[in-house]
Amino acid sequence: MPAAEFTVLIPARLASTRLPDKPLADIAGLPMVVRVAQRAAESSAARVVVAADDVRIVDACTAHGVRALLTRTDHASGSDRLAEACVQLGLADDALVVNVQGDEPLIAAELIDAVAQALADHPDAAMSTAAHAIDSLEDFLNPNVVKAVLDAAGNALYFSRAPIPWWRDGSTAAGPKALPTAPAPLRHIGIYGYRAGFVRAFPSLPPAPIEATEALEQLRALWHGHRIAVHVSDHAPGPGIDTPEDLARVRALFAG
Repeated sequence: MPAAEFTVLIPARLASTRLPDKPLADIAGLPMVVRVAQRAAESSAARVVVAADDVRIVDACTAHGVRALLTRTDHASGSDRLAEACVQLGLADDALVVNVQGDEPLIAAELIDAVAQALADHPDAAMSTAAHAIDSLEDFLNPNVVKAVLDAAGNALYFSRAPIPWWRDGSTAAGPKALPTAPAPLRHIGIYGYRAGFVRAFPSLPPAPIEATEALEQLRALWHGHRIAVHVSDHAPGPGIDTPEDLARVRALFAG
């Protein structure tokens, strides 16, 4: 159990180009966002709150006993929605917040706790996140699999779509021929812990050049000198849902 109290915030946006009305998609009789909130409630969080952009999401959550806030519809990113939710909840600057994505109905409660704990254990960090070891060369080379490199204290040095760390002796000009072994490469897991004061300040930070190059928002924090503590998990996370095919697979898992 984390050493400090924390809040889980679940941003939920109704518009989705690949899966319309995604937060309300039915999974074994419940809306997806409710499934996510129920999993998050299995963690040690003091409260679980959905930050929605549409009253239909709020109504669906309320109908199933999930607390939800209605936020503005014009937020440019999930981070902006989280910032508004922190203001609405009146969270103190040092309050811990874990951002759980609204399309992760199979997220493990233990992972949520671990990300909160990583932030509690690193008072010099503004953020925390998670990663796990990559076990296939295909994933290591895949630009859609984001890699993380850490320092000795478990803070992020960099995140990249490139295969890092580059194994000089195991690579050719065409690329790596095997996975590095020391250190093993890490795949970033898209869950974040924040101090509420940092969440509120983050949208006002100027975007970083490396953020634009890699299309990775967390690089903005590193660019501006903020530390990100990283929990290394022994397990890969459950599958998220981005497409109708993803939804069908997760529905089958719940049905089984």
